Amino acid sequence: MDFDYIIVGGGSAGSVQASRLSARSANNVLLLEAGMDTPPGRVPEDILDSYPGVAYFKPDYIWGALKVHIQPVPHNAPERPPLRQYEQARVMGGGSSINGQLANRGSPNDYDGWGRAGAEGWNWEACLPYFRKVERDMDFDGPYHGKEGRIGVRRIFSDLWPGYARAAAEAFEKAGFEYIADQNGEFKDGYFPITISNVYDRRVSAAIGYLDSVTRQRENLRIVSNTRVKEILFEGTKAVGVVAVQGGSEETYRAREIIICTGAIHTPAMLLRNGIGPAGHLKEMGIEVRADRAGVGQNLHEHPAVAISAWLPPEARLNEITRRHIHVGLRFSSGLHDAPPGDMFAVSVTKSAWHAIGDRLGTILAWVNKSYSKGQVVLNSADWQAEPTVEFNLLSDRRDLDRLMDCYKRLAGFHASPEMQAASSNAFPSSYNETVRKVGTVTTRNKIITKVAGGLLDGPAWFRGFLIRRAISEGDDLDVLMTDDAALEDYIRRSVTGVWHASCTCRMGTEDDPMAVTDNQGRVYEVEGLRVVDASLFPSVPCANTNFPTLMTSEKIADAILAG
Repeated sequence: MDFDYIIVGGGSAGSVQASRLSARSANNVLLLEAGMDTPPGRVPEDILDSYPGVAYFKPDYIWGALKVHIQPVPHNAPERPPLRQYEQARVMGGGSSINGQLANRGSPNDYDGWGRAGAEGWNWEACLPYFRKVERDMDFDGPYHGKEGRIGVRRIFSDLWPGYARAAAEAFEKAGFEYIADQNGEFKDGYFPITISNVYDRRVSAAIGYLDSVTRQRENLRIVSNTRVKEILFEGTKAVGVVAVQGGSEETYRAREIIICTGAIHTPAMLLRNGIGPAGHLKEMGIEVRADRAGVGQNLHEHPAVAISAWLPPEARLNEITRRHIHVGLRFSSGLHDAPPGDMFAVSVTKSAWHAIGDRLGTILAWVNKSYSKGQVVLNSADWQAEPTVEFNLLSDRRDLDRLMDCYKRLAGFHASPEMQAASSNAFPSSYNETVRKVGTVTTRNKIITKVAGGLLDGPAWFRGFLIRRAISEGDDLDVLMTDDAALEDYIRRSVTGVWHASCTCRMGTEDDPMAVTDNQGRVYEVEGLRVVDASLFPSVPCANTNFPTLMTSEKIADAILAG
C-alpha cells in the first residue's frame, strides 16, 4: 500500500503532522500509533479529566516495560543505580493525552540558543508565530497569543483557587516575587496562574485538537492504531516504507517519506535498530551501519526535580469548583553558575495523587528549568520489541545539584512562612519513589489501602506526624536537611526525579557537526526519505514543559514540508 507520508507515532507531534499534511488533498497520509485510538465521542473519561493523576499512571496508556536509570551510572563500578518506571504515553495524542496539561513555552533565550547551536531558523522570532498557531487563548490577545489554533488554553485565576494554592501564592509574594497574570507573555520572574491546555474543565489533547471529526473524515488520511513499526524499509540509503505489526500480523506500507514521531526515547532507539547511529555501538549490537551519526541517542536532557509536601486541613484542600490540582506557578532565577534568567520553576499542587492520601497532601514541586546534565539512550538488544537502555544521569553536572539544593531551601522557607503554616502542617521531604509509584497504580487494592490511610492522617496530630515520618517520608527529616548540607546533598541525589520532559536525543544542527542527527527541518543526515519530528530534535531542553514546544516544532516543520 503506497502513501506520500507515513507518520510513525500519533503523539503530540504526530497528530500535528497528520492533520496538517492531510489538509492538502493531494497528499496521501498514513498515521500509525502503537496505542489505542481516542476518536471524538470515545475519548476515555480519565483522559478527558482535568485531573491527570489517573490517566498518567494507568497501565493501559503507557509503555509498561520501560525502565530507566535516573541517577548517574558508574560504568566502571559493580553497582548501578536502581531502574525506575518512566511513564511514557502509548495512546493517541501521546503525552498530551495523559500529562499535567501545562501549556508553557519557555524562554526566548532557549530558542535563540537553538539557533546559535546550529539549528538555523529556530530563534525566538521564528518560533513565536508557531506557538501562536498552536493555541486558541481564551484569556489573552495581543502579539504573544493565538486565537484560532487547535489547542484551547486558559488559566484558573485566584478567585477560584483552593486554600493551599492561595497560601503558596501569598508566600511567593511575601518572598518578593511579582504577580504575572500572563505566564506566556513577557518572559520574567514571578508567580502566575498556570496556563493549561484545557477548556471547560476538560483536557484538550493533541489528538482532540488536531484529529477531530472533520480531519478524520478526509479520504486521504488513514489512521491505524494498536500497531507497532518493526522495521524501516530502505533501498540503499533511501527510506521507502515500514513493516508494521498489528495483533501478530505484519503489513508492509510504502511511502516517499517516513516521519518518525515516537519521542526522545523511542525515536533514537528506532534509528539505532535501523542502522543509523554511532558505528561502534551498532557493530556491537550486530546491526549493519547505514549511517554513522554519533549523536543518535546522545544529549538526553530532563528537568531534575524535588518536592516538599504537607498535610492539608479540609478547608485548604481541592474544592468542588474544578478538578484541576495545579493552579499556581513560580518562575525564578537561581543566580548561580551564570545560569540564564528564569532557570528554575515551581508549582503548587493541591492534590498530590488520585487516591485518598493524595487528597490530603499538598506539594510544592520544583525543578531546574534549564538543566545541564546529559544522558543517553542506547540499545541493549537489536530486538525491535526490546526497550532501550536509558541513562538520564541527572545531577551529573554539579551546576544542577547546586541549584536544586538552593531551591530546596527556598521550598522549605515557603512552607515555614505564616501564610503556608495557616493552610498546611507537617511539611516533609517527598519524592516519587518506588513505594509511591506502586501505591499510585490505579487498582482496587490501592484504593482501599489509601482510603484507610487517608482517614488515619486526619486523626490526632501526633499520630499524623508519626505516620508521615515512618510510612510516607521514609525517615528523612526536613529539619535535618535544612541544617546539614551534606545530608541535603545526599537526600537530593537519592530522591531526584525527572518530570517526564525527556528530549534532545536526535538534535538538529549542521551536517558537519558530528553530534547533529538532523538538519533544521528534521531530515536525518546521510539517508533520504526519513525525517524526525518530536522533542528529540531539540538542541537543548527549553525552560518549559516540553509538550507545547513539541507542538510548535511540529507545526513549523509541517509548514516546511508543505512548502517543499
